Amino acid sequence: MPYAENLIARWQEPQRHYHTLTHLTAVLDRVDELAEHAEDPDVVRLAAWFHDAVYLPDRSENEERSARLAERALPEAGVSAAKAEEVARLVRLTVTHDPADDDRNGQVLCDADLAILAAAPSVYAAYTAAVREEYHFVPNDAFREGRADVLRQLLGLRRLFRTPYGQEHWEATARYNLRGELEMLSTPPPPSA
Repeated sequence: MPYAENLIARWQEPQRHYHTLTHLTAVLDRVDELAEHAEDPDVVRLAAWFHDAVYLPDRSENEERSARLAERALPEAGVSAAKAEEVARLVRLTVTHDPADDDRNGQVLCDADLAILAAAPSVYAAYTAAVREEYHFVPNDAFREGRADVLRQLLGLRRLFRTPYGQEHWEATARYNLRGELEMLSTPPPPSA
């Protein structure tokens, strides 16, 4: 199927170090884990496929462009207009990861996308290193400042995870990882020799 091949090719583009097929597979696995919490797990799975389909680290409109891709591609592939609209809406939610309390599909996608934040220390360290590699063109001080802002925004959310499963199994570990990373970013690097 050309649509699947196109999506897979997008997830393998050379500028990606974290937002790769490995990330997509992890998000799909978490959607499966959280499926009972979604209204329509299959729509959430489609949204996972599209949520980072367009990914250029130096651009801020990746989610919007990914949503528009879903709006074009899914109807051409025979998906109903209503489902394609829901997929695009879910993709746009990954800008803030802040779904409404009654948005079960949005909660599942956002929780699945953020589940990496609750990873074991070595996996979390690999994730942060891969994110840094994607932003290799950003000077260290600017990256540290920008990343710290993202971490503070996430820590400022009332809850990182919205599904009961995510709250119970991932919330505490994710907050621990985020606070640890923020503390490391706030510590000035040693002077170079």
